[in-house]
Amino acid sequence: MSSLEILRRVAVVVVLAAVAFAAQAQAQESESAPLAAELAELLSASGMGAIAARDTADEDRFVAALAFPGTLLVVSARLEVALYVEQKIADGQYREAYIDLNAASIPETKVLITDTGADGLSGGDDSADMVDTGSGAARYDGDADADAQYARMLRALIAEAR
Repeated sequence: MSSLEILRRVAVVVVLAAVAFAAQAQAQESESAPLAAELAELLSASGMGAIAARDTADEDRFVAALAFPGTLLVVSARLEVALYVEQKIADGQYREAYIDLNAASIPETKVLITDTGADGLSGGDDSADMVDTGSGAARYDGDADADAQYARMLRALIAEAR
């Protein structure tokens, strides 16, 4: 067997392994996918269009979501005066808490997720999911850190919704 033939066979094996790995990676569901579906179901079943809670990332950070058919808008941020949002959450005024977090938060702490499909973050050419971490909204590109952050936010909201 010539060295050229060996190189060709090695190249074929490498290409096949890469294709198999890529297919497996695409087949894996994001961490946020089952959580987004659960939150959407909880909100739909309860008739609530919004939910808010303390974010588990920091003691002075909060998270809130608005649910529309097929879409979740989720924001997490810190506020200068957390007392008002704490009271709104305690009173079940979740939509107002969402508005406060979206508008009156400390700008550099705000994270806004637009989850079209309410099915977790998914990247790709056909994805319309957006992530805004303060530097402007961008289409979700498969960033595992953004997905993990979104999953953390969803867990806090699910705990509040239950």
